[in-house]
Amino acid sequence: MRQVVLDTETTGLEPAQGHRVIELGCVELVNRRPTANRFHRYINPEREVDRGALEVHGIENEFLANQPKFAEVVQEFLAFVKGAELVIHNAEFDVQFLNHELRRLPGVPQDMRECCGVLDTLALARKLHPGQRNSLDALAKRYSVDNSKREFHGALLDAQILAEIYLAMTGGQGKLSLETGDSGAAAAVSTEQRIDRRGVELTVQMATAEELRLHEVLLAAMAKRGKPIWRDMDQQAAEAAARAAEPAAAA
Repeated sequence: MRQVVLDTETTGLEPAQGHRVIELGCVELVNRRPTANRFHRYINPEREVDRGALEVHGIENEFLANQPKFAEVVQEFLAFVKGAELVIHNAEFDVQFLNHELRRLPGVPQDMRECCGVLDTLALARKLHPGQRNSLDALAKRYSVDNSKREFHGALLDAQILAEIYLAMTGGQGKLSLETGDSGAAAAVSTEQRIDRRGVELTVQMATAEELRLHEVLLAAMAKRGKPIWRDMDQQAAEAAARAAEPAAAA
Protein backbone atom coordinates (compact mmCIF):
# COMPACT_ATOMS: atom_id res chain seq x y z
CA MET A 1 0.00 0.00 0.00
CA ARG A 2 1.36 3.41 -0.97
CA GLN A 3 0.42 6.48 1.04
CA VAL A 4 1.51 10.09 0.69
CA VAL A 5 1.41 12.27 3.79
CA LEU A 6 0.65 15.77 2.51
CA ASP A 7 0.51 19.31 3.82
CA THR A 8 0.11 22.73 2.21
CA GLU A 9 0.73 26.34 3.15
CA THR A 10 -1.43 29.06 1.64
CA THR A 11 -1.80 32.82 1.31
CA GLY A 12 -4.91 32.80 3.50
CA LEU A 13 -7.84 30.71 4.63
CA GLU A 14 -10.43 30.94 1.85
CA PRO A 15 -9.85 29.81 -1.75
CA ALA A 16 -13.22 31.36 -2.63
CA GLN A 17 -11.64 34.72 -1.80
CA GLY A 18 -8.77 34.10 -4.20
CA HIS A 19 -6.26 32.64 -1.78
CA ARG A 20 -3.69 30.28 -3.27
CA VAL A 21 -1.30 27.46 -2.37
CA ILE A 22 2.29 28.61 -1.74
CA GLU A 23 3.96 25.39 -0.53
CA LEU A 24 3.45 21.66 -1.06
CA GLY A 25 5.13 19.06 1.14
CA CYS A 26 4.75 15.29 0.63
CA VAL A 27 6.28 12.29 2.41
CA GLU A 28 5.91 8.78 0.98
CA LEU A 29 5.00 5.67 2.99
CA VAL A 30 5.00 2.23 1.40
CA ASN A 31 3.41 -0.55 3.44
CA ARG A 32 3.61 1.79 6.46
CA ARG A 33 7.34 2.26 6.04
CA PRO A 34 8.84 5.69 5.27
CA THR A 35 10.85 5.91 2.07
CA ALA A 36 13.37 8.50 0.94
CA ASN A 37 10.88 9.89 -1.62
CA ARG A 38 9.78 13.45 -1.02
CA PHE A 39 7.96 16.09 -3.02
CA HIS A 40 8.58 19.66 -1.87
CA ARG A 41 7.91 22.83 -3.82
CA TYR A 42 7.37 26.49 -3.02
CA ILE A 43 4.91 28.14 -5.40
CA ASN A 44 4.42 31.66 -6.66
CA PRO A 45 0.76 32.41 -5.82
CA GLU A 46 0.59 35.46 -8.10
CA ARG A 47 -0.85 37.49 -5.23
CA GLU A 48 0.17 38.82 -1.82
CA VAL A 49 0.24 36.67 1.31
CA ASP A 50 -2.16 37.83 4.03
CA ARG A 51 -0.46 39.19 7.15
CA GLY A 52 -2.19 36.60 9.35
CA ALA A 53 -0.95 33.74 7.18
CA LEU A 54 2.57 35.21 7.12
CA GLU A 55 2.64 35.13 10.93
CA VAL A 56 1.84 31.40 10.79
CA HIS A 57 4.32 30.19 8.18
CA GLY A 58 6.75 33.10 7.73
CA ILE A 59 7.01 32.67 3.93
CA GLU A 60 7.64 36.13 2.47
CA ASN A 61 6.21 37.56 -0.76
CA GLU A 62 9.69 38.45 -2.02
CA PHE A 63 10.81 34.82 -1.76
CA LEU A 64 7.66 33.48 -3.45
CA ALA A 65 7.99 35.88 -6.38
CA ASN A 66 10.98 33.84 -7.62
CA GLN A 67 9.28 30.44 -7.32
CA PRO A 68 7.47 28.50 -10.11
CA LYS A 69 3.72 28.89 -10.53
CA PHE A 70 1.36 26.02 -9.72
CA ALA A 71 0.84 25.33 -13.44
CA GLU A 72 4.58 24.69 -13.76
CA VAL A 73 4.68 22.01 -11.02
CA VAL A 74 1.22 20.46 -11.31
CA GLN A 75 2.18 17.55 -13.59
CA GLU A 76 5.13 16.59 -11.40
CA PHE A 77 2.94 16.83 -8.30
CA LEU A 78 0.11 14.73 -9.77
CA ALA A 79 2.59 12.10 -10.95
CA PHE A 80 3.98 11.85 -7.41
CA VAL A 81 0.61 11.37 -5.69
CA LYS A 82 -1.23 9.41 -8.40
CA GLY A 83 -2.84 6.23 -7.07
CA ALA A 84 -1.76 6.85 -3.49
CA GLU A 85 -3.88 7.41 -0.42
CA LEU A 86 -3.31 10.96 0.78
CA VAL A 87 -2.91 11.27 4.56
CA ILE A 88 -3.81 14.83 5.56
CA HIS A 89 -4.60 16.55 8.86
CA ASN A 90 -7.87 18.44 8.41
CA ALA A 91 -8.05 17.11 4.87
CA GLU A 92 -10.96 19.26 3.71
CA PHE A 93 -8.85 22.42 4.03
CA ASP A 94 -5.96 21.16 1.90
CA VAL A 95 -8.15 19.32 -0.62
CA GLN A 96 -10.33 22.35 -1.29
CA PHE A 97 -7.23 24.49 -1.92
CA LEU A 98 -5.71 21.89 -4.24
CA ASN A 99 -9.01 21.52 -6.10
CA HIS A 100 -9.19 25.30 -6.46
CA GLU A 101 -5.75 25.25 -8.07
CA LEU A 102 -6.62 22.33 -10.36
CA ARG A 103 -9.83 23.97 -11.57
CA ARG A 104 -7.86 26.96 -12.81
CA LEU A 105 -6.01 24.71 -15.28
CA PRO A 106 -7.10 22.74 -18.37
CA GLY A 107 -6.32 19.09 -18.93
CA VAL A 108 -5.88 18.03 -15.28
CA PRO A 109 -8.25 16.33 -12.81
CA GLN A 110 -10.69 18.76 -11.26
CA ASP A 111 -10.76 16.98 -7.89
CA MET A 112 -7.89 15.34 -6.01
CA ARG A 113 -10.17 12.44 -5.18
CA GLU A 114 -10.27 11.53 -8.88
CA CYS A 115 -6.66 10.33 -8.64
CA CYS A 116 -6.15 9.66 -4.92
CA GLY A 117 -7.88 8.35 -1.85
CA VAL A 118 -7.97 10.69 1.14
CA LEU A 119 -7.56 9.85 4.84
CA ASP A 120 -8.23 12.65 7.33
CA THR A 121 -6.09 12.20 10.44
CA LEU A 122 -8.03 14.92 12.27
CA ALA A 123 -11.25 12.90 11.93
CA LEU A 124 -9.34 9.78 13.00
CA ALA A 125 -7.85 11.56 16.03
CA ARG A 126 -11.26 12.88 17.08
CA LYS A 127 -12.61 9.33 16.99
CA LEU A 128 -9.69 7.96 18.99
CA HIS A 129 -9.51 10.90 21.44
CA PRO A 130 -13.03 12.40 21.73
CA GLY A 131 -13.27 15.62 23.67
CA GLN A 132 -9.51 16.24 23.57
CA ARG A 133 -7.36 18.70 21.63
CA ASN A 134 -6.30 17.08 18.36
CA SER A 135 -4.16 19.72 16.69
CA LEU A 136 -0.86 18.58 15.19
CA ASP A 137 1.02 20.00 18.19
CA ALA A 138 -1.32 18.30 20.68
CA LEU A 139 -0.97 14.96 18.90
CA ALA A 140 2.80 15.31 18.72
CA LYS A 141 2.88 15.74 22.50
CA ARG A 142 0.44 12.86 23.05
CA TYR A 143 2.45 10.45 20.91
CA SER A 144 5.91 11.73 21.99
CA VAL A 145 6.80 12.99 18.50
CA ASP A 146 9.54 15.61 18.47
CA ASN A 147 8.24 18.83 16.90
CA SER A 148 10.79 21.14 18.49
CA LYS A 149 11.92 22.38 15.05
CA ARG A 150 8.43 23.68 14.30
CA GLU A 151 8.92 27.38 15.04
CA PHE A 152 6.77 28.16 11.98
CA HIS A 153 4.37 25.99 10.04
CA GLY A 154 6.03 24.47 6.96
CA ALA A 155 4.46 22.01 4.54
CA LEU A 156 7.31 19.49 4.39
CA LEU A 157 8.15 19.65 8.10
CA ASP A 158 4.49 19.33 9.05
CA ALA A 159 4.08 16.38 6.66
CA GLN A 160 7.06 14.66 8.31
CA ILE A 161 5.64 15.25 11.79
CA LEU A 162 2.21 14.06 10.66
CA ALA A 163 3.70 10.91 9.13
CA GLU A 164 5.27 9.99 12.45
CA ILE A 165 2.08 10.80 14.37
CA TYR A 166 -0.06 8.80 11.93
CA LEU A 167 2.15 5.73 12.23
CA ALA A 168 2.13 5.96 16.03
CA MET A 169 -1.62 6.59 16.13
CA THR A 170 -2.39 3.58 13.94
CA GLY A 171 -0.02 1.00 15.35
CA GLY A 172 3.53 2.31 15.46
CA GLN A 173 6.51 2.24 13.09
CA GLY A 174 10.07 3.54 12.79
CA LYS A 175 10.61 7.25 13.30
CA LEU A 176 11.33 9.80 10.62
CA SER A 177 14.28 12.13 10.80
CA LEU A 178 13.23 15.80 10.92
CA GLU A 179 16.66 17.04 9.91
CA THR A 180 16.53 19.05 6.69
CA GLY A 181 19.28 19.74 4.22
CA ASP A 182 19.99 22.87 2.18
CA SER A 183 17.24 21.98 -0.28
CA GLY A 184 14.62 21.73 2.44
CA ALA A 185 14.08 18.04 1.69
CA ALA A 186 14.66 15.40 4.34
CA ALA A 187 15.92 11.86 4.25
CA ALA A 188 13.91 9.21 6.03
CA VAL A 189 15.64 6.99 8.53
CA SER A 190 14.13 4.11 10.44
CA THR A 191 14.92 3.48 14.09
CA GLU A 192 13.24 0.09 13.95
CA GLN A 193 15.30 -2.64 15.60
CA ARG A 194 14.94 -6.28 14.62
CA ILE A 195 14.86 -8.84 17.44
CA ASP A 196 15.99 -12.44 16.99
CA ARG A 197 12.98 -14.46 18.14
CA ARG A 198 14.37 -17.87 17.23
CA GLY A 199 13.86 -20.35 20.08
CA VAL A 200 11.41 -18.05 21.87
CA GLU A 201 8.11 -19.68 22.78
CA LEU A 202 5.26 -17.26 23.39
CA THR A 203 2.45 -18.16 25.76
CA VAL A 204 -0.99 -17.02 24.64
CA GLN A 205 -3.17 -16.38 27.67
CA MET A 206 -6.86 -16.41 26.75
CA ALA A 207 -9.41 -14.41 28.72
CA THR A 208 -11.51 -16.38 31.19
CA ALA A 209 -15.30 -16.42 31.05
CA GLU A 210 -15.41 -14.11 34.08
CA GLU A 211 -12.96 -11.66 32.46
CA LEU A 212 -15.07 -11.62 29.30
CA ARG A 213 -18.18 -10.95 31.37
CA LEU A 214 -16.52 -8.05 33.20
CA HIS A 215 -15.29 -6.69 29.87
CA GLU A 216 -18.87 -6.62 28.57
CA VAL A 217 -20.01 -4.86 31.75
CA LEU A 218 -17.34 -2.20 31.22
CA LEU A 219 -18.31 -1.68 27.55
CA ALA A 220 -21.97 -1.38 28.53
CA ALA A 221 -21.06 1.34 31.05
CA MET A 222 -18.97 3.16 28.43
CA ALA A 223 -21.83 2.95 25.94
CA LYS A 224 -23.91 5.24 28.16
CA ARG A 225 -21.57 8.07 27.09
CA GLY A 226 -21.33 7.03 23.46
CA LYS A 227 -20.72 3.91 21.44
CA PRO A 228 -17.25 2.47 22.26
CA ILE A 229 -14.88 2.27 19.29
CA TRP A 230 -14.51 -1.47 19.95
CA ARG A 231 -18.20 -1.95 19.11
CA ASP A 232 -17.68 -0.20 15.77
CA MET A 233 -14.67 -2.41 15.08
CA ASP A 234 -16.62 -5.56 15.98
CA GLN A 235 -19.49 -4.50 13.73
CA GLN A 236 -17.15 -3.66 10.85
CA ALA A 237 -15.37 -7.02 11.24
CA ALA A 238 -18.69 -8.87 11.24
CA GLU A 239 -19.88 -7.00 8.14
CA ALA A 240 -16.59 -7.71 6.36
CA ALA A 241 -16.85 -11.41 7.23
CA ALA A 242 -20.41 -11.49 5.94
CA ARG A 243 -19.40 -9.86 2.66
CA ALA A 244 -16.53 -12.30 2.24
CA ALA A 245 -18.90 -15.22 2.79
CA GLU A 246 -21.42 -14.06 0.15
CA PRO A 247 -19.47 -15.30 -2.95
CA ALA A 248 -18.91 -18.67 -1.30
CA ALA A 249 -22.60 -18.99 -0.47
CA ALA A 250 -23.58 -18.02 -4.00
CA ALA A 251 -21.24 -20.68 -5.40
